[in-house]
Amino acid sequence: MRDAAFCGSTCPMTRTMGVLGGKWKLIIVSNLAGRRLRFGQLAQRLYLTSRKVLTEQLKELEEDGIVRREAFAELPPRVEYSLTEHGLALLPILEQLCAWNSSAPPVEAAS
Repeated sequence: MRDAAFCGSTCPMTRTMGVLGGKWKLIIVSNLAGRRLRFGQLAQRLYLTSRKVLTEQLKELEEDGIVRREAFAELPPRVEYSLTEHGLALLPILEQLCAWNSSAPPVEAAS
């Protein structure tokens, strides 16, 4: 669930966390990099999350202009998700975050 106090803040970092702060949002963006996926395909890739949470996160990303949802008038119904230009602009930032993390010392798993 989105926190309106975060999204409506005057602080750019707080607003950014309001948009991207969901546990699965950056993983969704990463999975949509350079491809269009149907909901079921995304659900398979993000098997550790529930379909309800995935639906909520996709809806918020769509509202924020990061993800495009395209529904096709077919039987059975088909919906595909892809990144918008705004979403594609996140990819270099995600690559930098991954590079930053790969240079960090390993983290021990909690017992």
